[in-house]
Amino acid sequence: MGRKDSVWSLGEGQAPDELEKPVDNPPLSTLLIESPQSGTVTVGGDITFVAKVEAKDLLRKPTVKWFKGKWMDLASKTGKHLQLKETFDRVTKVHTFEMHIIKAKDNYAGNYRCEVNYKDKFDSCSFDLEVKEAGTGSQNIDIRSAFKRSSEGQEDAGELDFSGLLKHREHKQQDDTPEVDVWEILKNARPDQYEKIAFMYGITDLRGLLKRLKKMPKEEKKLEAFAKKLEPAYQVDKGGKIRLVVDLADPTVELKWYKNGQEIRPSPKYIFEHKGTQRIMVINNCSANDDAAYSVVAGDEKCSTELFVKELPVKIVKGLEPVKTTVNERIELECEVSEEGAQVKWLKNGVEVPTGVRSRYRVKCEGTKHFLVIDDASRDDTGTYSIMASGGTSEAHIQVDLKPLKVYQDLQDMTVLLGQPIKLHCEIYPGNVPGRWYRNGQLIQPSDRINIIHRNKVHRLEIAASSLHDAGDYTFVPEGYSQSLSAKIHIIDPPRVHLDSLNFPDNTVTVVAGNKLRLEIPISGEPAPRVVWMKGERVRPFDSVILESGHRIHAETYSDHTSLTIEVTEREDTGNYKIVLQNEAGEATASVKIKVVDIPDPPEAPLVPEVGGDWCSMTWEPPKYDGGSPILGYYVERKKKQSSRWMRLNFDLIKETTFEPKKMIEGVPYEVRIFAVNAIGVSKPSEPSKAFTPLGDEPTMLVVDDVTDTTVTVKWRPPETIGAAGLDGYLVEYCVEGTNDWVISNKELTEKTRYTITGLSPGCKILVRVKAVNAAGASAPLHYICSAVTLIRNTDCDSIIFIRKAERSHSGKYDMTVQVENHVDTAILDIQIVDLPGPPQCVNIEDVWGGNVALVWTPPKDNGNAPITGYTIQKADKKTMEWFTCIEHYHRNCITITELVVGNEYFFRIFSENMCGLSETATQTKKSALIVKEGTMKTQEYNDHDFKEAPKFTQPLINTFAVAGYNTTLNCSVRANPRPKVIWMKNKITIIDDPRYRMFSSQGVCTLEIRKPSPYDGGMYTCKAINELGEAQVDCKLEVKGQCGP
Repeated sequence: MGRKDSVWSLGEGQAPDELEKPVDNPPLSTLLIESPQSGTVTVGGDITFVAKVEAKDLLRKPTVKWFKGKWMDLASKTGKHLQLKETFDRVTKVHTFEMHIIKAKDNYAGNYRCEVNYKDKFDSCSFDLEVKEAGTGSQNIDIRSAFKRSSEGQEDAGELDFSGLLKHREHKQQDDTPEVDVWEILKNARPDQYEKIAFMYGITDLRGLLKRLKKMPKEEKKLEAFAKKLEPAYQVDKGGKIRLVVDLADPTVELKWYKNGQEIRPSPKYIFEHKGTQRIMVINNCSANDDAAYSVVAGDEKCSTELFVKELPVKIVKGLEPVKTTVNERIELECEVSEEGAQVKWLKNGVEVPTGVRSRYRVKCEGTKHFLVIDDASRDDTGTYSIMASGGTSEAHIQVDLKPLKVYQDLQDMTVLLGQPIKLHCEIYPGNVPGRWYRNGQLIQPSDRINIIHRNKVHRLEIAASSLHDAGDYTFVPEGYSQSLSAKIHIIDPPRVHLDSLNFPDNTVTVVAGNKLRLEIPISGEPAPRVVWMKGERVRPFDSVILESGHRIHAETYSDHTSLTIEVTEREDTGNYKIVLQNEAGEATASVKIKVVDIPDPPEAPLVPEVGGDWCSMTWEPPKYDGGSPILGYYVERKKKQSSRWMRLNFDLIKETTFEPKKMIEGVPYEVRIFAVNAIGVSKPSEPSKAFTPLGDEPTMLVVDDVTDTTVTVKWRPPETIGAAGLDGYLVEYCVEGTNDWVISNKELTEKTRYTITGLSPGCKILVRVKAVNAAGASAPLHYICSAVTLIRNTDCDSIIFIRKAERSHSGKYDMTVQVENHVDTAILDIQIVDLPGPPQCVNIEDVWGGNVALVWTPPKDNGNAPITGYTIQKADKKTMEWFTCIEHYHRNCITITELVVGNEYFFRIFSENMCGLSETATQTKKSALIVKEGTMKTQEYNDHDFKEAPKFTQPLINTFAVAGYNTTLNCSVRANPRPKVIWMKNKITIIDDPRYRMFSSQGVCTLEIRKPSPYDGGMYTCKAINELGEAQVDCKLEVKGQCGP
């Protein structure tokens, strides 16, 4: 029956005096303010051990571990009989750690240890636990009655009912049945007989009886196998040997030795000896692995001990030596210790030296020697270095000084034009000293624009394109030196006037007269240029230069702009203004036009060339001065000649210079006048026109009644109103479209309202007008456009309009009017004559990459009087100019043509398309697109550089010592073009076809391998390189140590 509460015990029946005892006194506590104390508990009792840690100086909770013996961690043994508890008092800032042992057993006795860890702090405390046996009590207890269940199914079932025993003891009756010792029967019986014995003696609580039987103390057995046991503990130095001796009472008993529970077999390390009754185990060359628990078993008896292996301190055999060197040199500190593979620690000024992958320090170990290497020493490496081993320390001082600095060429002051490169150059010794460049005290870092070069003694700073920020004091500071080199860079920039940033159209500034104008012009230049403002061509300096101290007009200049201020603008301020900038780098000029706008001047008196029954036509000329702003339109006013009250005839501006006032009274004289309007305002009125009197109305409803190839019949209706002068007749006139020659068709007035014009040419288009004539004169004409290709036929039930040879000019809205007596109805016919569209206006190649070409184009100017429905794109190879369609019905104005053949050159053309079809012509690209291979580019041809040179050894042969019987190699490197012939010689004799030698040559590296050389192979070896430009050779001496043969 394995139980969890017995797993962490040291062993069944082990005495407390056999457990590990602390050899030395524990160190003075640094964390524990209260340590657990040794204690005693009886078997089955409870005991608590308490440890307290003060947390005032701790940032987090410390780690606490409880151990039994040397290595058994009790954290994994918690359960029914062992509990660990942690609490924290926030008032006193104290952590309390408790270990509770519940219902202790006799094998719980032994030595315990409490360890506390916090970062680099450590504290521990050992204490003992003694478990005593409880008193056996009265043996005259009726076991059968005691283990009868007192309360079936409850928690205390199976426990002793002491109150029942006391009652039975007081009223005990004599029983003739002889006394039976049930305890002895159960102790000697097998487990499978427990139920039979319980039934035989009337014991109903067998479980409680067995539980009590288990708690009874066992009788100690005397060890009779050992006359002398092992000591509790042994100690031996590392590398030494130890003898473990036991004395047997019976020499014939079989004996076995164990290490940490594993049986030990005889070996060179473990030697077993027999001397009479003594049995000895010798452990040779003890190491840390031998630090363990050992036990010996003789028959059924066993005794144990522990072996502690003490490591010897590592001593310094050869200490460090002081070093004095200069920067950029290699430093190597060497120390020798007493033991190979010993752990040492390197320190600088008392602080451990970092030895990671990216550290400046390298640490290496060769046997008992330890090295600290600094490859590139700096002044920061100066200090005291020490090496620490377990048996001692050694230290030495390292002094790193600067090398003397010599300046061969100092930095020179420079004046550089803005945008030009800057090159600063200096030469210093020693040449391998790096340095830093500063501008106005700020460190300069390399970038795409700034290049810092260091080659041997030369240090250069190159700036590709200078800017104004590059001006200043430049300093070069060699690393590790207090001395520095300085120079001043002065950036000059020719003056410039930046008018483009103002976004003024045509560099013209417009201002309303009477307002204030402040014109700021951005300028640049280094140093700041002198600015002069002038108006006109500066014929007379005293009246054309604008001074800064002017009153109404004055100029001001700042670092980045200049300004011209006009407090109250006038018309006379309009003109060209010239800006002149001057500095030491040059001169610049620019012109700005100032336009002062005002209300326009009044137009001249209007003319009335034609007068109707209640209307007239009037014309006028634009005003001589439009106020500096385009005329937006005109207002027209009218009044009766006898009146002084003017009436405005239009509220929307009239864009043209003609107008037809209406709703005038026939026979009443009128006058009209004009106002001009621009963006600034309305001008003063013009002078009134001459007085005029309206005439009668014109005829109405002029229509074409019939059309033939040579005649046109028109009809009309009389004027709506006929004045007092009456109506004498009508005059019919016509003219061919495109001319102004009006021809009178009827020589005499006709009183009819229908007339046929004869003698027309077939297919011509004419304009017809009819005038009503009375005593006051002819009325305004009634116009009508008539074409010989247009025919209108009316019947009682329908009306037909027929257009022969329709043209796009026939498109438009046609009004149709039907009148039946007093009922009138109208309809609008929208006729659209469509045609093929024109080609796109222009086609451009926007980009070419890989096998792709991007095209863009603008829609056609003529869409054929119908929406554009798409485009057709075609391509042609320049060699054949055969056109192939790439895509049809394409709707956008840009496209990417793909899958073009690399190496071909293409032209492209595009057709427009509407509902009638494709345009008759196409627009072709002016330039061609060359499809080139990706990653290639046309480069300028250069003459090849002549790389030929005679042989030259860049790495010579070196004298070599070889060991007889081991292969050796001789190496050198040569540079030559063309490739040289390489010859190896020994003692001036060429080596040819000798199997002992192997010759290699790769990338200019020449190698001679000598297989298993003997002392006779020693001598002078030569490597000679020969080409058409010359020859070179190098020599070395080879010595072979050892003898040839046995």
